[in-house]
Amino acid sequence: MQTTLPSRDLLLIGAGHTNMHVARMWRMEPIPDAQLTLVSPFSRATYSGMLPGTLAGLYTPDDMEIDLRRFCSAGNIRLIVDDAIGLEPEMRRLHCRNRPPVRYDVASIGIGSVPDMSGVARDNPRVLGIKPMATFLYRLEAQIGNLLADAPDHERTTRVAVIGGGAAGVELTLCLDSLLRRRSIAASLALIDSGPRILPGYQEKTADLARREFERRGVEIRINSRFREFTDGRLAFVDGRTLEADIVITATSATPPPVLDGFALPKAGDGFLAVRPTLQTTADLPIFVVGDTGTIVDNPVAKAGVYAVREGPVLWENIRRILQGDLLTSYEPQRGFLSLLSSGDGRAIGEYAGFSAHGQWLWRWKDYIDRRFMRMYQDYRPMETRASSNRAADKHAAPEMKCRGCGGKVGARVLSAALDRLGVQDGDTTLVGLTRPDDAAVIDPHSHPVEVLSVDFFKSFLDDPYLVGRIAALNSLSDLWAMGADPTGAMAMVAVPDGPPRQQTELLYQLLAGGRHEFDAAGTTLLGGHTIGDSELTIGYTVIGNLSGEAPFTKAGLCPGDDLILTKPLGTGLLLAAHAECACRATWIDGAIECMLAANENAARIARDAGIAAATDITGFGLAGHVFEMLDASALNAELSLNAIPVLNGFVELADQGYRSSLDPANRELAVRIQPRQPELLSSLKANALFDPQTSGGLLLAISPERSVDLLSRLRESGCLHAAVIGRVVEAANELPVLRVVE
Repeated sequence: MQTTLPSRDLLLIGAGHTNMHVARMWRMEPIPDAQLTLVSPFSRATYSGMLPGTLAGLYTPDDMEIDLRRFCSAGNIRLIVDDAIGLEPEMRRLHCRNRPPVRYDVASIGIGSVPDMSGVARDNPRVLGIKPMATFLYRLEAQIGNLLADAPDHERTTRVAVIGGGAAGVELTLCLDSLLRRRSIAASLALIDSGPRILPGYQEKTADLARREFERRGVEIRINSRFREFTDGRLAFVDGRTLEADIVITATSATPPPVLDGFALPKAGDGFLAVRPTLQTTADLPIFVVGDTGTIVDNPVAKAGVYAVREGPVLWENIRRILQGDLLTSYEPQRGFLSLLSSGDGRAIGEYAGFSAHGQWLWRWKDYIDRRFMRMYQDYRPMETRASSNRAADKHAAPEMKCRGCGGKVGARVLSAALDRLGVQDGDTTLVGLTRPDDAAVIDPHSHPVEVLSVDFFKSFLDDPYLVGRIAALNSLSDLWAMGADPTGAMAMVAVPDGPPRQQTELLYQLLAGGRHEFDAAGTTLLGGHTIGDSELTIGYTVIGNLSGEAPFTKAGLCPGDDLILTKPLGTGLLLAAHAECACRATWIDGAIECMLAANENAARIARDAGIAAATDITGFGLAGHVFEMLDASALNAELSLNAIPVLNGFVELADQGYRSSLDPANRELAVRIQPRQPELLSSLKANALFDPQTSGGLLLAISPERSVDLLSRLRESGCLHAAVIGRVVEAANELPVLRVVE
């Protein structure tokens, strides 16, 4: 883990071929004194070369995807999963859809292109753009599923029109035909292009090979057909002709993504960002534009992935050069390239240097090339620990003394700068707060008396400070909601790694902005706090709230027969432990993050209305530990069903691989109070959920059985989709309460 913040920020905007080459090179030899951040709208990157083959069933989705969570974690690369929507070049800030701006020193923009969908209703669910590729297969499967559900007898023919007769459209149509045939789905396919023939830019012989394959399969080709609109299941063309279609797929020519309007950089004549041969923007800024996103003004090339791949080494070299102040090198587009198009049946159509053919051997060649390419990005093992390149040149110089206690605080300038950017204002309940900072905050006792206080903090477990700030806030607020209180204020406790003041300011700002986001949503005021410099990022909050005249929820108050309801799935501790080892799949850690970001506020209010008997939130002591807290407070026993306990996706698989949280052994010390004494039961994979420590976990609610059905229904309607009755309270037979666990 990096203990000193670097002085320079490199930002990759988009996980296309070119930017991913930089990320791969970074893993092997990171640039000294720099932080690399990758911004992607998805936690997985799809390799376009294998998408058609995956559609045809020749690959699994895992084969064509790069797990960005694991890849970046293994390479000490910060991953931000969000949409990039704008760029302020002069301020060197990237704007994202769901978070504060991200600062950079050098950036590379590679967000690709989108199909031309003019004339086609973008909001029609039956119209599918091939991009974003990360979601294409799921969107297509959903539409096919809907059509089959409407005609369960399979008598109705599924009509699909693919617009765009270029390489993408041809390959997609052939592979889609293979998919439908493999599933025995009656279908009619049509490939439509506005030009005089399919595969423009390819040799006539190559186009003939494709036409013959379409004819053999009975797929219609419509050329010189410019579409006008798609309405009511009918595709209309400019010349007045129409074509019935259930699904329309657009694989048309590349157009600039609409978000480029928010990037304040020069545009080329085609609407893409204008760049020099060095891949640098023509605006003479430390910004590179790669892949489809950029157009080299003096030497434009087709929007094709083969060019993006070849740009990778040039971009990596020029990033290093621009940081060193050296002259940049130029990218020379290749004059020709091998093109291999899968026909979805174990064969491929190939063209190179005047040669064209269609056969199995070409598919084997394509398969070899694609799998070799993906192997470079699907090795998620962490690189060997490297010695820091930031050590002082003089080995004999005395190490700098770092003060502890109050002497370890972050500098006032850093704190002020972060708070200024945060734009904090005192709430109506604050007499003295951040607007007029003092030694402590003063709350107006007449408007909101302070009745409930709690504190919680932890070391950062993700490399995204904004997300960590949000989760830390919710984790702290959960203690108040578990008491039935309404939060009114919070004070931060932050340890920021040492480093340049500008970098500390940015990190602290992102961290507190995350907390501020959740506090604002909860109607809570950030009152102040305390910061220190340390080797690891640590964040937490002291939170205060009031009960507004209501009695607090407590852990006591259980009654025999009460149902025990858990509002969130378990497993964050184990999944985060696996994530630290680059072993947790992106979809699994995405689910864990989503779970931790789900506030317990609504669940607590619903529980109040339902008249619960007792409550607590599940945190570091795990489910078993917090159940015993409730049992000890009420002198009762309980029974839990392992099969009823909801767990996060990936929990069982990772438990089977031996992953455990570091707190798991301590939490297991309670196993002596669990009956019956069946070692094989408590060693089962699902039993690990009893002892797994939770971060921002759910609520455990006790309620009479006649009320539990209504409470469970209301919880699920509010968004607690995994809420479940996991056990019940029973009479105690011994002085020391015990927990009975069954399958």
